[in-house]
Amino acid sequence: SEEYLRELNPDAMLEVFAQDYNPQSYAICGSDMMIKGESLDNIRFGDSFTNDYFGEKTFDYMLANPPFGVEWKPQQNFIQKEHDEKGYGGRFGAGLPRINDGSFLFLQHMISKMKEQKEGGTRLSIVFNGSPLFTGAAGSGESDIRKWIIESDWLDAIVALPDQLFYNTGISTYLWIVTNRKEKKRRGRIQLIDATGFFLKMRKSLGNKRNEIGDGRDGKADHIGEITRLYGDFIEGEHVKIFDNSDFGYQRITVERPLRLNFTVNEERLEKVRESSQFVSLATSKKRKDTEKAEAEIAEGKKMQQSILNALGILSSGGVVKSRDEFTESMKKAFRDSGLNIPAPLFKAILMALSERDETAELCTDKNGAPEPDSELRDYENVSLREEIAGYMAREVLPHVPDAWVDGSKTKTGYEINFNRYFYKYTPPRPLEEIEAELKGIEKEIAGMLEEMV
Repeated sequence: SEEYLRELNPDAMLEVFAQDYNPQSYAICGSDMMIKGESLDNIRFGDSFTNDYFGEKTFDYMLANPPFGVEWKPQQNFIQKEHDEKGYGGRFGAGLPRINDGSFLFLQHMISKMKEQKEGGTRLSIVFNGSPLFTGAAGSGESDIRKWIIESDWLDAIVALPDQLFYNTGISTYLWIVTNRKEKKRRGRIQLIDATGFFLKMRKSLGNKRNEIGDGRDGKADHIGEITRLYGDFIEGEHVKIFDNSDFGYQRITVERPLRLNFTVNEERLEKVRESSQFVSLATSKKRKDTEKAEAEIAEGKKMQQSILNALGILSSGGVVKSRDEFTESMKKAFRDSGLNIPAPLFKAILMALSERDETAELCTDKNGAPEPDSELRDYENVSLREEIAGYMAREVLPHVPDAWVDGSKTKTGYEINFNRYFYKYTPPRPLEEIEAELKGIEKEIAGMLEEMV
């Protein structure tokens, strides 16, 4: 990077800073600096998360190629504390990714070192695998970090690179370009570049590295120049798609349906009452050190259990009741007539044990008369930020389940970038005649092999 910048401007005043906790990477970098006769004062060894040598320093340009899918458990306490205590005043205010992949921590660390716009701003680039594009549902750490970056209008472009570029992994990688000094034409927009086909096959592979991106030297194709041109032109085409920031956002809505229950007292449902934890706990005792008192308490509990079952027996001839309010009043009367005072948690447990879901039953409502949601029928939908939730429900949900509604208190905004969807190319299936001919050829080949064996 330094050499390239000096080619562009030999008179540029460049200062290079770096930090790495990988001993081998640090040693290679230090050796390279010494060979060039440059100072190692700004090349530091250590963990950037827990021991940031450059503190509040900001930079014009930054580059990073962090490890893919590496857990950050060793630094968890330090990072969690900074997140909780400093919020956006620290590096990790936007959120914390799942513990097994710290990729987004590196990007947040770099963003914290961007210069303010009045000082010229900053451009940075970081290499990720595919996970940071879409991992994490709305409300998760990863989604919240994407949301923060995109809604701050810092994500400039993402370049999908060819696979098999690295020595230790052959997975697909993506170059994120992040800046707080976007050109006017790029503001509020994100450019996606598909550069997966811009590579040369190496004559000899190096570990998992079998491909390289041509730089135009030694007769090689200038893939770097072509990718740079696609980025700079900012024009949609075969390899470029341009979107508004909001195109990647969505609202995760919670779709509820009403709870409908029927109630009856029969042996099958009474068995559910006997098995419920609230009912079982009646005949247990915490007085383990005093055996006599414990036995007396258990005996009293068993007596209570039998009294409850006897009271419920009064309702056994009532058939199936499809109104919770009606059955609740019947239960209260049965217990009252039996001289039983049933605590609310136990009463609720018994009521649920005697119930069964029934689409033909009346709605179960709360004290305000509003329908209660059935957790087993709860569903979730992702609705684009560019669409009204009411319109989506009317088109996609209500025609199938007219009694559904959205619990707005649970709606969360998320962001994801499904890169492959935007560059998907349809491959038509092979003609049936061609497949049939191939199968017949295989059959003849197998028949010939069998004849030879005989």
